[in-house]
Amino acid sequence: MTEEQLSPQLQDQISRLQQTRSQVQMLAQQRQQVELQLHEIDEAIKEVDAAGEKTPIFKSIGAILVKTKGKADVKKELETTKESLQLRKTTLEKQEGRSREKLTELQSKVEQGLKLAGQGG
Repeated sequence: MTEEQLSPQLQDQISRLQQTRSQVQMLAQQRQQVELQLHEIDEAIKEVDAAGEKTPIFKSIGAILVKTKGKADVKKELETTKESLQLRKTTLEKQEGRSREKLTELQSKVEQGLKLAGQGG
């Protein structure tokens, strides 16, 4: 069956299916990046906790390292970043879930449309 033989409605559904599939992949990649950043933040928090009070702590700003004021400030900054990342992860998970539901729905519509188009031709 060629593309010309498909109804415009079915062609539109196939196009939306492809767009939704791409969106799900993009959201999954973004979620994985955020999860990686969360893991790095957790590791940094562990290192800060393990450091002694007199241990100098540096943070990276662009291409340079800057000595921080103290352990408490660094930990507070890391915790704030972690909260933001967790919120972003939750948002991405919800978006990904909704997109996956939409993808499943579109897949079944396209499959049904293809079956009907196959019977009619």
